[in-house]
Amino acid sequence: MTEAPVIEAIDLRKGFNGREVLRGLSFAVPKGVRLVIMGGSGAGKTVCLRLIAGLLRPDAGQIRVFGRNIERLSEEALLPIRRRMGYVFQGAALFDSLTVYDNVAYALHEHTSLAESVVADRVRHLLSLVGLDTEAQGKLPGELSGGMRKRAGIARALAIEPEVMLFDEPTAGLDPTNSKMVAELIAELGTGVCDTAVVVTHDIELANTVADRVAILIDGRFAATGTPEQVRSSGDPAVQAFLTGEAR
Repeated sequence: MTEAPVIEAIDLRKGFNGREVLRGLSFAVPKGVRLVIMGGSGAGKTVCLRLIAGLLRPDAGQIRVFGRNIERLSEEALLPIRRRMGYVFQGAALFDSLTVYDNVAYALHEHTSLAESVVADRVRHLLSLVGLDTEAQGKLPGELSGGMRKRAGIARALAIEPEVMLFDEPTAGLDPTNSKMVAELIAELGTGVCDTAVVVTHDIELANTVADRVAILIDGRFAATGTPEQVRSSGDPAVQAFLTGEAR
């Protein structure tokens, strides 16, 4: 029997202020697959991610996460599902008044009864995993570079050992060196840390580094889906315009 996808969307529709952003989107993310959703600014990539996390509700269609339809669940019913997902927001969304250490420890304090010594060991391990040294642990987010904030955000999302990671434009605003570092980190997470992910981005280099499958979102629908190689060979002029940078 085939294992059900970790995430499945069926004919999703979502609009804002009379404008339909998603027009009947369907996709599935099996366990162990990193799906990269690409598209230009305003294409609806972040809307997809927020629908998966239950932070938005679709106007129509279904979305299943871990086998459960979530589009009509209450906030209370969504909580245990969200705890199985790690969400890395575009701006990292760290608490400005907390140190890096306390930001990463926050979910462990809120959602587990682990002893403080165990929390400390886990936080140090996660920060080491994302390449942040002991000096960074005591800094506030405002004292970090953009790349360091992104990595701290990833560490925080990994704290409760999620089964799925959701990344919203993880390389946005970073210089090429930091973009490459974050892309390589996301790829490395797939080897034994968290092997299932949805990444939304306009960054083709990121997609080339991390994607098992790619979907190009244009005019509210997927214009191309498949492996990175299949998408690159698409005959759709709109897809090629996006990939060559003409329509980004």
